[in-house]
This record gives sequence, C-alpha cells and structure tokens, in this order.
Amino acid sequence: MGKIRMATAADTKAILDIYAPYIEHTNVTFEYVVPTEAEFAGRIEEILEKYPYLVYEEDGVIGGYAYAHQFMVRAASQWGAELSVYLAPAFQKKGLGKAFYRALMDILRLQNVEKVYGCIEATNRASYVLHTSLGFVETAVFPRCGFKHGKWLGLMWLEKPMVERREPLPFQRVRDVDEKKITEILETRSKEVHIGQK
Repeated sequence: MGKIRMATAADTKAILDIYAPYIEHTNVTFEYVVPTEAEFAGRIEEILEKYPYLVYEEDGVIGGYAYAHQFMVRAASQWGAELSVYLAPAFQKKGLGKAFYRALMDILRLQNVEKVYGCIEATNRASYVLHTSLGFVETAVFPRCGFKHGKWLGLMWLEKPMVERREPLPFQRVRDVDEKKITEILETRSKEVHIGQK
C-alpha cells in the first residue's frame, strides 16, 4: 500500500519528472520551459516554509504530488490558499487526486485557512470534475488570457469556503502545526487511494 507524505528535497527529481510532460505536451500549466532541478527544488523549499507539499509514494515510486500556496500575495489574503495537483499517468483515476485535495484541506484547516481555490485551464474537464466533486464552485472565467501550443486559452477560478468566522484566527505555518495531527491526516487520506487494488 502506498502512502501520502510530506515532500522532501530528495523528491525533487521525481516530482519534476511528473511535471515536465505537463509543460511540454499539455495546456494544464501555462509554463513554457521545464525548470532546472535546482530551480524546482527552490520552489518546493519556498512552499514548505508555510504550506503543505505532498507526494504519493508506492513501492519507492513517486506517483503524484500536490501542494498549497497563498492566494494572492498581500497580507489581507493570507487566509486563502490555492491548491495544485499533478499525477503520473499510471496513477490517475485511482482516487489519488481527491485524496491529495482532502489531505491538503485537512491540514489547511489546522493552519486556520478559511477558503481554498483552484485555478484551471478553462476547458480542462477532468480538473473541473475533480474540483466540483469536492464542493468547489466556479467563480470566474478569464477568456483568452494565455497562449500556448498555437492557441488561446482561458482560465477558470473555483473556490470552496472551509470555515467562516467574523474575525479570522492567526494563520499558522505548516511547520508550526502539530506533526502528529498531520501524520494522522496523511495516514487516513492514504487509505482512500485505490492503486494496486483489485
């Protein structure tokens, strides 16, 4: 049985190997050029300063990854987080995307995040279904805001409130959250993945 766990610097190459084909062959990401391993390691490290960055490992193979980061950069937006998930082809349609998102949201609640967001290419039906199945609702579409692989692309934003308070509680960095609680979340959500099961 595989497991969802926090990413480490040692996972950088495996994570980048999953991400690179999305850059080179799809419009899922608007990025054009595959980053270097060093650059990508820096991205992972920067996210882990405040937010969860997760991988799924099965028999020593990294099959996917997911992470959160702040929605917009100003201080007033610190209670919102954008989520992203990328899966290797052999690990798709096994419940991993949902398990990743549920794990991220569970951890973000402990960080006092109040709302989560997804930003997807507007015609990405699989991602739209993933988000709406988890309670996200479409809030905005920006047509013709990106150009890749010879065509104009749009972006769709979806959001999901997780809690609503009159005054938000202080945002907690992921490293300040009880490690035991995070471990329990990851163990629980790992059981939702159906890879290797008949």
